[in-house]
Amino acid sequence: MRVCVVGSGGREHCLAAALAPDVEVVVAPGNPGIRRSGVATSPLDPEELEADLFVVGPEAPLVGGLADRLRARGRLVFGPGADGARLEGSKSWMKSLLGEAGVPTARHVSVTDLEEGRRWLSRARPPYVVKADGLAAGKGVLVTADFGEALADLEAKLSGRAFGEAGRRVVLEEALFGEELSVLAVCDGRRAVALAPAQDYKRLSDGDRGPNTGGMGAYSPVPFAPQAVVDRVMDEVVEPVLSGLRSRGVDYRGVLYAGLMLEEDGPKVVELNVRFGDPETQVVLPRLEGGLADLLAEAASGRLHSQPRFGDQAAVTVVMAADGYPTSPRRGDIIQGVEEAEAREGVVVYFAGTGLDAEGRLVSDGGRVLDVTAVGPDLATARARAYEAVGAISFEGARYRSDVASPQRVGQPAGAGREGR
Repeated sequence: MRVCVVGSGGREHCLAAALAPDVEVVVAPGNPGIRRSGVATSPLDPEELEADLFVVGPEAPLVGGLADRLRARGRLVFGPGADGARLEGSKSWMKSLLGEAGVPTARHVSVTDLEEGRRWLSRARPPYVVKADGLAAGKGVLVTADFGEALADLEAKLSGRAFGEAGRRVVLEEALFGEELSVLAVCDGRRAVALAPAQDYKRLSDGDRGPNTGGMGAYSPVPFAPQAVVDRVMDEVVEPVLSGLRSRGVDYRGVLYAGLMLEEDGPKVVELNVRFGDPETQVVLPRLEGGLADLLAEAASGRLHSQPRFGDQAAVTVVMAADGYPTSPRRGDIIQGVEEAEAREGVVVYFAGTGLDAEGRLVSDGGRVLDVTAVGPDLATARARAYEAVGAISFEGARYRSDVASPQRVGQPAGAGREGR
């Protein structure tokens, strides 16, 4: 089997690494780290490539209909068509489906008018949650207890100054409190199986301070999410969403990412994404005991029957980001120490926002630059290995959180600051 992974970030690097032992892999367009690890990359448009299976990594191509165009050419694709990708492409559309399917989520309203939004905020209790309706690379959410800040953010989004057309419709929500959890389910249109759960860190800085980002780290397994919790998520969220999609004529084949808050009365949906989470993938797939290519091919063909198996080891990912992320990340800074980091036991560095300069040196070329991942027999060991590896890597202005999977944080109340994107 030849598999084409579409994308260029750390998630795609991890997907390629998980697939490569069993199948031939090409990543389009890929990145220097993927080439460095011996996996083929291609600058060609994925629609020009030949493969037995296409696995689409990022959300934007899915929302743009890449899976539809590939299927129209007779290709087997793991990733929803544009109709199903609306779950992530429009938060208001997603919320309407959740309501129809009876899936618990935050109280909310969708607005295009500033005065209507101001009235809703004035009646809401802080903290206020202001979300751009469209795609914003995980950065279109503000959670604040300051009414003035929430109103200013609402105006900036509706006016198009923030996030362009993606922000001209805004979803306002009540804040959710509890433990944040990510569950990725592989779906074939009718059936779904869950991958191991993970918890990620959305805010830029330690203690859940600073702006929301695409994710600054993650860990798996999650102590407060045993199989019974995952089963409940599948029963109360994933299965009803799939049923709701079918009722709208959507044959959803791909990953359904459920970003959840576990409140006292059960899970509530913070967000739904239509692709592998980033950086959750980087801690989930290293724990998978093979069979990824077959699992994805079964789902893409509508004949899912395999059950993924995960080992007992733990995994922790720490994201190293560029100075200025998430608003205006620096680029072109030379990266050193990756080889030293990967020489440590259980460590792999997934390349995200990276490139090569004119002299062939590895440099930063995006907001989230590297995903430093370590596995170990338990979370404490994996965490220690990951941070030792981070310490071996350097580039100008590098920033990262120091509290990913910390004993004080694992399984502790998350609070409003950990509300999703």
